[in-house]
This record gives sequence, structure tokens and C-alpha cells, in this order.
Amino acid sequence: MDTRRSEQAGGANHVGKAQVGSLAPGRVVGDGRYRLLAQFGVDERGDAHLWRARDGQLKRDVALTLLVGDPADPEAARLARRTLERATHASKFGHGGVARVLDVLALGSGVTSSEGLLGVVVAEWTKGSDLVDLVAQRPVAPAAAARMVQALAEAVEQAHQNGLVLGLDHPQRLRLTPSGALKLAFPGPLPEATLRDDVKALGAVLYLLLTGRWALPGGPPAIPPAPMTPQGRIVPPRQLVPTVPADLSSLAVRTIEDGGNGGIRTSAAILRVLGQVAEEEERTQLIKAVGGDVAEADGTIWTTKKPVKDVARRRKLALGVTVLVVATVVILAWGGLMLINVFQGDSKASGPSINVAAPPASSQQNGTPAPQSPAPAPPPPPSVGAAVAPQSVAVYNPEGRGDNTGRAKYATDGKAETEWRTEKYKQQFPTIKPGVGLLVTFENPINLSQVKVIGGTPGSKVEIRSATGKNPDFADTKVVGNGDLKDGETTIPLAQPAQGEYFIVWITQLGEVDGQFMTEIGDLSFLPAG
Repeated sequence: MDTRRSEQAGGANHVGKAQVGSLAPGRVVGDGRYRLLAQFGVDERGDAHLWRARDGQLKRDVALTLLVGDPADPEAARLARRTLERATHASKFGHGGVARVLDVLALGSGVTSSEGLLGVVVAEWTKGSDLVDLVAQRPVAPAAAARMVQALAEAVEQAHQNGLVLGLDHPQRLRLTPSGALKLAFPGPLPEATLRDDVKALGAVLYLLLTGRWALPGGPPAIPPAPMTPQGRIVPPRQLVPTVPADLSSLAVRTIEDGGNGGIRTSAAILRVLGQVAEEEERTQLIKAVGGDVAEADGTIWTTKKPVKDVARRRKLALGVTVLVVATVVILAWGGLMLINVFQGDSKASGPSINVAAPPASSQQNGTPAPQSPAPAPPPPPSVGAAVAPQSVAVYNPEGRGDNTGRAKYATDGKAETEWRTEKYKQQFPTIKPGVGLLVTFENPINLSQVKVIGGTPGSKVEIRSATGKNPDFADTKVVGNGDLKDGETTIPLAQPAQGEYFIVWITQLGEVDGQFMTEIGDLSFLPAG
């Protein structure tokens, strides 16, 4: 374990318990099942040590929250039992913002007194990066910080509606997934944790992202604490980082602090403010990026251009008037010549003729004006070639094993009557997980233009994503097209042809069947540009 990881872990070998010193990579805990790989933090408030480990039975990585203590201490044992009870209740909760609890081990049930542990919470391993590592380099852009906390607040809101406390008020319990979302990676709320603590944690996480400082007690030594005013108030993020919007700065402070009537007490209130702030900040950044006018859907124009000075405006006005006068004179002159030509044509004996410039040849016969050129025809739709059969197809699920992996082949066998389908879920994506899909591999790169889905479940929403390999990180894939599935056949055109060997048909919303959520795909066709 390197020096930086040891610092982030909070000095595991210095908490004063002899057993803790033996918590080192390579040690096996949990009745010989879990081999410790690397430590990711210590929540010293409850002697909870956060580790990545290898499950020797299922051959997969897991996240372990190890409750360290003396089994002979009745108070420590009581607090540990309370934490394990809360973790057991959390195992029934499913949300993409919280790692799924796989098992809870207590003394006499998976944990022995000789291990120096009072309990273990086993959760699925969350791929990605440490939140501490994220803010160690520089604060996060305000719009990105708002979106990240918004996703976490959605998990808190749903958990609170189910009467559950998540216990995310320690930054080392959180990780940033490859898709850019924050996730509670080490579940296990402390015995005294409350719903209010979860809400305050959202404000503290926002403060951390914006400033790189932690504003609640019990933070890790690797993160500096938030500064305080002489009156004992938290210094707003905007005073530390001037680029932080005032609304976002105020939201962080109002969520953390308990006093005053302007405090924010619920995750639902946080979600409302975060949505407004994130949209406003993203619009501001867009305006700065383009350096000009941005039109809203309702016709409102947002601009960063300075008003034109009066002198320049008068010059433009004078030029416009001059052009208008000249155009008027030309039109009157042409009209006079046309009248003269008409009167001379009626009488040949009325004197010498006046030569007038002849109109174009096409208009000389019978005085018929020249026909105008027809408007150019719209460009034809891009042509597509014959469908290219993939070399292989597999279920793609970056957060697990996948749905009905044995049936994936039926999605590209050319038979609509054989299908691949997702599992049936009681909750819609992305509540239970971000999505699931099929990754297809071609023998040679193709210039993909369209994807046809036959026999898809109506109401499903899919994205076509390009990938760089057979096992890509979700963050490395790119959306190149999207569409809603209909009865029968659905054609999903790409915005522009995409070159590649690997593509993912990624389901972001399931169809609804008999009160449950699932999506079925009869067959897929991949059409290259012609």
C-alpha cells in the first residue's frame, strides 16, 4: 500500500487496537472467504475500516466495511450490532447511487472473535475512482458538482421515503463511477446516524467538490477541514473559489448548518435547487464558450456581446437609408423606361423610336417574362448498404453479470421469433441500475449508419454507443444515436455514420409488461453507409 493510500486510510495502524495492525493486504477475513486487497479509508467515528477484497468463493471483488473492536466490550458490541442491523435493512434497497449489500456477517455468523472484528458488511465493488483523489487535484466545475450531487440526492430521497438512513456522511465511503456519478460504495450507517445526517452530508459533499474541503466533523486527515468565521459559521464556498455561483454556495452552507430559518432540511428541497442551479450554470458556461448569442426554445436570447455604441449605430442607419434611396431611384427609372416602351409599341407612326435595352431573349416573344429557375431539390436521404452480421454478441452490464447472457445470441440470429430479453424488474431504470445492453463485435470495422430493431418492447428507450473494445468502461463509450422502440420494426438512424468494430445497443428505459419492467428484442440489423 503506497504512502498516499496510507494517509487517506487515516492511519489504520495508529488507532490503538492490536488487531488493527494485522489488517493488511493478503489477510483473509470473514471465515476465510475474503482476502484483503487494498484499504480505501477509515471512518474513525465507528472504527469502520473500508477495504477492497477478493471473494474467494465467487471469484469477484467486493467492498468490505470492517467493524473493528474488542468483542469483550459490551458497548462496542452493541453499537456494532446496530450498524449491522441497519446494513441488513439496506440490503433490501436498490438504487444506482448505492452499492448493493451482498452479505452482513456478525460475531458467530461468519466472524470469529479471534479476528478482532465485530462485524463485516459486504457490498458489490464499485469501479471508478476515490472522491478524495478527485478533489485532491482541483475543485470540480460548479455545473458538474451540481449534477453529481443531484444523482446522489435522488438516492437519499428514495431511501428516506422507505425509512432508511444511508450514512454517507464520510467522503471515503463514496466513489466516482466511470459514468461520472457519485455512489455510496461502502454502506453501513453508524448506529446514531439520522435522516438529517444524510441531508447534511449532501451539503458537505457539494462543499467538498466545490472547494476541496470537508465541512463536517470526523473527516479523513487527507482532506483539510472547511474554514470557519469568527462567529463560528462555515465560510461559504464562493469566498474560497470566486467562480462558484452564489446560489450553489448558499445551498451548500444552508444544507450543512442547523441554525436559522433559511436552512434546508430535506433531500427533495436540495433536488429542486440543484436542478435550477445546474441548468443555469450550464447555460452560463455555454454562453461563455460560444462568446455570443444563445437562443432559448421560447425565443429568449441570452448574449454576452456588449451593446453597440451610438456612433456605430448611426453609421449603420445612415448606410441603410442610402442603400434604400438608391434602390428606389433605380426602380423608378426602370418603370419609366417600361412605360415608354409600351406606348411606342402601340403606334409606329408617332415619330422616331427610342432604343431601349432589350430584355433577355427568353422574354422577347409575346412579352412573356422569363421563367424563374426552379428551387433546388432537397438532398436525398443517405443511402445504406446491406446489413452486416456481427461476429459475436454479448450482454453488456458494467455493474454486474448481465441479463439472460445465454440468450444474447438470439438478438442477431436473423430470426424475429427468437429473442433476447432483460430480467423483469420491479423498478424502472435508472432507479435499479443505469441500464443494460448488448455489445456486438464485427470482424472488420464498419461505417455504421442505421440500426434496425425488430420485435422490440414498446416504451423502451435505447442508445447506440460506439466502443473501443470488448470490455469497455462505460465512460469510454460514446452515444452515436438513440430512439424509442415501437411495435414491429424500429429504425434508429445515427446522426452521422460511425466507424468501428464495437457497438452497444444500450437500454436506458425499460418497457412495462404486466406491472413490471423489461425489454425484449427479437432481432437486430446493422446497416452501414452506402
